[in-house]
Amino acid sequence: MAFVRLSGVTYLDPELAHPSYVLFSGADSITRLIDLNGTVIHQWPYAGVPPRILDPALNSGRVGDVGVQLTDSGDPRGGIYANGTIGQLDWAGERVWEWGTQAAGGAARQNHDWELLPSGNRLILVTFPRVVPGLGDDVVGDQGLVEVTAAGEVVWQWLAGDHLDEFGFTEAGWAALRETVARDPEDPWGYLEMNSAKSLGHNHWDDPVFAADNILVSFRKANIIAVIEKSTGAVVWRLGPYYTAEAGAQHQRINAHKVPRPLDQTSGQHNPHMIAPGLPGAGNILVFDNQGGAGYPPAPLGIYAGSRVLEIDPSTRDIVWQYTAEDSGLPSWAFFSSFVSNAQRLPNGNTLIDEGMQGRLFQVTPDGDVVWEYHSPYQGYGVAGEPEVKQPRVPGVDRLSLTSLVYRAQAVPFDWAPAGTAVEPLRAVDLRPGRG
Repeated sequence: MAFVRLSGVTYLDPELAHPSYVLFSGADSITRLIDLNGTVIHQWPYAGVPPRILDPALNSGRVGDVGVQLTDSGDPRGGIYANGTIGQLDWAGERVWEWGTQAAGGAARQNHDWELLPSGNRLILVTFPRVVPGLGDDVVGDQGLVEVTAAGEVVWQWLAGDHLDEFGFTEAGWAALRETVARDPEDPWGYLEMNSAKSLGHNHWDDPVFAADNILVSFRKANIIAVIEKSTGAVVWRLGPYYTAEAGAQHQRINAHKVPRPLDQTSGQHNPHMIAPGLPGAGNILVFDNQGGAGYPPAPLGIYAGSRVLEIDPSTRDIVWQYTAEDSGLPSWAFFSSFVSNAQRLPNGNTLIDEGMQGRLFQVTPDGDVVWEYHSPYQGYGVAGEPEVKQPRVPGVDRLSLTSLVYRAQAVPFDWAPAGTAVEPLRAVDLRPGRG
C-alpha cells in the first residue's frame, strides 16, 4: 500500500508570516529557491550541505550567488568523506569559485557547514582521515576547520581530535568514546559528527570569549556546543556534554513553558549560532535540539520523543525562549527530527524551522503559532543517485531508502536575488488535515 504524505504548502497566514524566499536542497539533490506560496523561483542542479545564498554585502555586491557541493570524491566510505569539490555558482549556474582539488588528499571532504567570512575567505568544515591520539591506532574520521582564501590557500586549520581533553568527558565518557571508535573506526559519519561551525560575528557581549572571529561549533554525537578561540584554537566556552541530574530523562515535560530556566540536556543538536545584530534575540544562541540518541555515554531521553528549538543566553546559560510541538497545541512527538534540521530567527520575531527528517519547513511566531508550513515534495536517496545505486544514501538506514529529507533551510531576503525576480502576493492556505 502506498504511503500518503503531505506535499507543498499546507498552511499560510499572510498577515503573520514573515515574507521571504526559502532555499533548500531536496533529497533529489537539486537546490531550489521557493517563495512562501511554494512556487519554485529558481533552482540549481546541485545539492548543498548546506546550500546557502550569499549575502551580497559579503560578496562584492553580487546577488543570486549560491554555495553548493559540486563533485563527488569517489570515496566508497561516503558520509563525511564523500565530497570532492565545493563551489559558488551564479544565478545562471556558472561556476564563480571552486575548491577541493587543492586540499590534502585531492578532495575537499567538506561536510555539514561552511561560511563566507567578511574577509572574503571561507571557513569550511572538513574531514581529516587520521590516527587521533588517545583513540587507538586506527585511522578514523576526524573533523575540523580550514580557512581558505579566494585563491584556494589554506591559511588556518583546527582539528577536533587535538582538543578532546577540552571537551569535559568523564572517565565513563572517555571509555564510551574509545569503545565506540574501536567497534567502528570506519564510521562514515565520524566519531564526533561535528555538524556546525559559525563565526560569532559582531555582538554586544563585552567578553573576549565572544569575540567576533571566534567560532561556535557543534559535535552531535558528543552533545557538545563550544566556542573555539580563533587566535589560539582553544575551547573557551562550552555547553555539555553533561547536565545536572535534577532535570532527569523527562526534562522536556518539567516546567516546559517556564522561561528563563537553566539549560538542561541537549542531545544530537544541530546548527547552534549566535543570532545576528538587528534581529530579535540578537546575541543569544539559537539551536535545534534534536533529542536524538547521542552522547558518551548516551544521554537519558524521555519516553515521549520530541525535538525542540532553544534560544540560550550565553552569559547565563539559561533558556530564554523555546519551541516544542506543545507550543502549537500538539503532543511533543508531533515535532521530531532525530538528526539534521535547523532554525533561523526572522526580522519580525518569527522563527523558520526545518524539521529535516520529515522534510517539513515551517514558521512559528514567538508564541509558537505556526503561520507557514511546507512539506518538501522532492524525494530521493539523500544524495545524487538512482534506485539502481546499491549503497544506502540516507544516514541511519541500512538499505536504500526513499526520503524527503531536508538538511537545512535558509530564509533569503528578496533583494538577495537579481532584480526582476518574481515576488508574488502571498495567498492564504489551510490544507492541514482535520483543520478544514
